[in-house]
Amino acid sequence: MSTLSKLRNDCFALPAGVHWTPVSEALDLLEQRLQCCVPVETCAVEASDGRILADAVFAARSHPPCTNSAVDGYAFSGGLQAGAQSFELRQGRSAAGEAFAGQLLPGQALRILTGAALPEGADTVVLQEDVQIEGGQLEVVGPLKAGANARAAGEDMQQGAEIFQEGHQLRPEELGVMAAAGLGEVSVFKPLKVAVISTGAELRAPGQAARVDQIFDANRPMLCALLRRWGMEVVDIGIVPDEAAAVRAALDRAAARADVILTSGGVSAGDEDHMSAVLRAGGGMALWRIAVKPGRPLALGVWGGVPVFGLPGNPVAAFVCTLIFARPALLRLAGAGFQVPKALHLPAAFSKSKKAGRREYLRGRLRDGAVEVFASEGSGRVSGLSWAEGLVELPDVAAEILPGQTVCFLPYASFGLP
Repeated sequence: MSTLSKLRNDCFALPAGVHWTPVSEALDLLEQRLQCCVPVETCAVEASDGRILADAVFAARSHPPCTNSAVDGYAFSGGLQAGAQSFELRQGRSAAGEAFAGQLLPGQALRILTGAALPEGADTVVLQEDVQIEGGQLEVVGPLKAGANARAAGEDMQQGAEIFQEGHQLRPEELGVMAAAGLGEVSVFKPLKVAVISTGAELRAPGQAARVDQIFDANRPMLCALLRRWGMEVVDIGIVPDEAAAVRAALDRAAARADVILTSGGVSAGDEDHMSAVLRAGGGMALWRIAVKPGRPLALGVWGGVPVFGLPGNPVAAFVCTLIFARPALLRLAGAGFQVPKALHLPAAFSKSKKAGRREYLRGRLRDGAVEVFASEGSGRVSGLSWAEGLVELPDVAAEILPGQTVCFLPYASFGLP
């Protein structure tokens, strides 16, 4: 476990007198109070997919490294004026990886293949379909501008140019960019280790036998999968019963093995809400009552110097709170900076009368250029998460949404999900 950033027990304390925290203020507080907590290591480019850059990346050489042909054809110098022209055809050719060693003189042309370096003295390529060869002469009809069908050295990337910034999380296509730029290794942050705990005597693991008064743990598989999609290492602590001693023991195990702890359930103020009670007794818990729907209670604390995010137990609320609050905080801790989703502003295909006081997130999807929402807003309707393609964000103020009115849509892709 990283020990780079031990947090104070009171780092999540809210200002006195705060009862309901707006979403924007909660996000600002998380950004202010968290910092990267993982060390740096060197990683081969081939193995760096999903990793977060610890340093900016610069091109080790230009791409392409030399001027080369974009087509199969014939290389010469200076382009073509209008009308028929003739060139002396030199013996030999230039192929990819087998450059022509000589130099072309004015009036000479050379056979060249796609990707091959242009020989010295050439700057233009004519397509092989546009020429005729007779008696060692290349016959071609212009015009053709100088530099045609040739890729200039460094036109994609110049040696020494910055190609990715520190904190960027690498994607598969970017491994190709770095390889093309001559890089074999990059400096990255070690993956953030996140321990996941579900609490509740009523919970059973998926696939186990369950009584009618028990439910299956939907949160842990969902949260673990989200974390892995975001390039984090999961430490699955399992299901913990509603007992203070068991909760303390689980937190101890998690703090010894992970950089962050993510829990679900037991974070309100009920008789069996032991997670918040244990954190409070340990001196490091603040119950943020956030003006958000679904969600509201978000327990933020510190256990053994490790930050704890206590999510609601309801799967829909846990999912929404993870995307909106936990993801930017976890990325900040992982070295990627604090990231909020990019919104699309699209017409609504629904009606809704919204009261003032809370920011609301509806499960939505895009159909025929407009956003429709799930039939029920009930946070127990977990099937709506897979029905949806993202979240519709409604503002804190009162609003009357009518079909055709512009709404804010946050696609799952804006949260790093396909």
